[in-house]
Amino acid sequence: MNNDAVYILGIESSCDETAASVTRDGIILSNVVNTQIVHAQYGGVVPELASRAHQQQIIPVIEAAIQEAKYQKQH
Repeated sequence: MNNDAVYILGIESSCDETAASVTRDGIILSNVVNTQIVHAQYGGVVPELASRAHQQQIIPVIEAAIQEAKYQKQH
């Protein structure tokens, strides 16, 4: 791992998708998206359901993005 590299974790949680991506020096290393399908039965996004789903999915999505990017914490 390059010690001078700049890593950025991007998080998106608006509407009905929870997503995270990792970049290194402007290059996308990972992009993980979880789409909430529960809203289809209501004909649109239900804010209360969306916020609960974001809370449930944010940590697994971030962990998947970090793993997919093969990022390892430096000591």
